[in-house]
Amino acid sequence: MTDRPTLTMGVEEEYLIVDRETRDLVQTPDPAFLAACNAALGDQVTGEYLQCQIEIGTKPHRQVSDARAELVSLRKGVADAAAAFGYAPIAASTHPFAKWREQTHTRKERYDELRNDLGQAVRRLLICGMHIHIGIEDEDLRIDLMNQITYFLPHLLALSTSSPFWEGDDTGLASYRLTVFDALPRTGLPDQLSSYGEYQRLVGQLVKAGCIEDSSKIWWDIRPSSKFPTVEQRVTDVCSLVDDAAAIAAVYQSLMAYLYRLKSQNLRWRMYPNTLIAENRWQAQRHGATGKLIDQGRGQMASMADLMEELIEILSPEAEMLGCKAELLHIRRIAREGSSADRQRARYRAALENGASEREACVAVVDGLIAEFTA
Repeated sequence: MTDRPTLTMGVEEEYLIVDRETRDLVQTPDPAFLAACNAALGDQVTGEYLQCQIEIGTKPHRQVSDARAELVSLRKGVADAAAAFGYAPIAASTHPFAKWREQTHTRKERYDELRNDLGQAVRRLLICGMHIHIGIEDEDLRIDLMNQITYFLPHLLALSTSSPFWEGDDTGLASYRLTVFDALPRTGLPDQLSSYGEYQRLVGQLVKAGCIEDSSKIWWDIRPSSKFPTVEQRVTDVCSLVDDAAAIAAVYQSLMAYLYRLKSQNLRWRMYPNTLIAENRWQAQRHGATGKLIDQGRGQMASMADLMEELIEILSPEAEMLGCKAELLHIRRIAREGSSADRQRARYRAALENGASEREACVAVVDGLIAEFTA
């Protein structure tokens, strides 16, 4: 039996930068803005593919509460730096009305190559996500737990959904981000793999064929990190509220601990065909936190509220051990009250009912996202 993994956690969030006056995206931010972020927060803040985006990353933490505290600090640092330039950051996976054709990409060799390699599929990548790393030191264990936890990726996605609007339209989806991202190659659910060696051979085949340079160009919903000894989930939208992000982190960390406990008892989570998991991924993408997913064991649809109660029951022992029970319980509230996507739609409808135009209603959505960023 392999040694128990550390289950340390790191969180990466991508933010959009808006102009406080127009609430539209800042297409070409002052270079001094990113410099101000770096002066305050060091290399934990970086630029992203589009100039209107930035990314933050926490340090590794053993407890969700510590990761949450650092997220609060990083968000405050970015918000304070932005305020000096008349900007404001928002944590939403799409902007309610910005146009992707009006954005400019960051001029770096890596980003220039992506633009040339992937064409318009990457040029419209006006989306932000949240990635969570969990420390799994043993390579084969990394693959084993990745295979099993894939079942729960739709649950995490549903809790995180924050991208209902695209270029001023309500898309009818809770996560339109995935519609955009899925146009890229090597995305979606991962292959079920038998070992880390098989994963390396798969990557090696793509490298040998000249399709990719390394494993960082595999953009699955979950993958072995190319930089760290972690399993990195990438399916989630970025959460507008820190408490929602912390809740998802608690679920992910507790699930890893639970699946490791099963393995130590010679048990495992049942594997289902990717078609069934992909159907739940679509249901989460379409309906979000207040919708339904297939309970694969029962073979019938179940509300997110009921599924979250089951998760709380299953994961409570692990959450108690890891010290994240309070954060885990917050998923009950998300399933009851909705995610950012639901709040954005509610603000939009309320503004229209009060006589606002469609553009003014979108501006009201942005104002809500600005307020939630450091709430």
